[in-house]
Amino acid sequence: MGVALRVIACLDVKDGRVVKGVNFTGLRDAGDPVGMARSYGEQGVDELTFLDISASEQGRRTTMQLVTRCANTVFIPLTVGGGVRTVDDVDALLRHGADKVSINTAAIADPSVIGTIADRFGNQVVTLSLDARREAGQPSGFGVTTHGGSRAAGLDAVEWARRAVDLGAGEILLNSMDADGTTAGFDLEMIEALRDAVDVPLVASGGAGTADHFVQAARAGADAVLAASVFHYGRLTIAEVKDALRAAGFEVR
Repeated sequence: MGVALRVIACLDVKDGRVVKGVNFTGLRDAGDPVGMARSYGEQGVDELTFLDISASEQGRRTTMQLVTRCANTVFIPLTVGGGVRTVDDVDALLRHGADKVSINTAAIADPSVIGTIADRFGNQVVTLSLDARREAGQPSGFGVTTHGGSRAAGLDAVEWARRAVDLGAGEILLNSMDADGTTAGFDLEMIEALRDAVDVPLVASGGAGTADHFVQAARAGADAVLAASVFHYGRLTIAEVKDALRAAGFEVR
């Protein structure tokens, strides 16, 4: 029996509320994060990802109180990101209920922080959040962005993923900035490129609109599929996605 493919719901949080837009712009309110976490737990989601999307841009840490309230609401793995810069930040998040910590902007500024965190807490705690978009000047055709997709990092996405894994990242959360919120489908070429480059679990994010889109992402090599707007606004349920994956031959919980 293989490892079950995970279905993950993402809570993008700004100013204490879950928000969602298209390509990280035009954000609109989607609800209360604690209530939504509870609902997703009841629906049978495998994991939750909580991203404080304005923390890095505002130069602050993730809101710990909300993390604790969400963690106390669900009994599934919780990945938390946003404003994570140091080992102490990670320690605080784990103490407040996170199971894994997602790091993006700070890892690009100082890649050694990945290894420092992994050495102290284990590789399984470190998720590299990779916000990537198509960029003609990069060898793979995909470039890295930071600060919620607002700044180009000048890095090739595939090469950065390889380096991060070598440094100690235990998982890659790959978010297509071009596809984010469009509901037009995952960027399958990007998923395939990253799958060929790294051997750690790969979470595909950005663009889900139909149940078949999740199947396509799994076929492209994703170990987990993550979505926000299609779940938040009732376009799809967790059960519908799992049924589609199961029907396509993938093992799910």
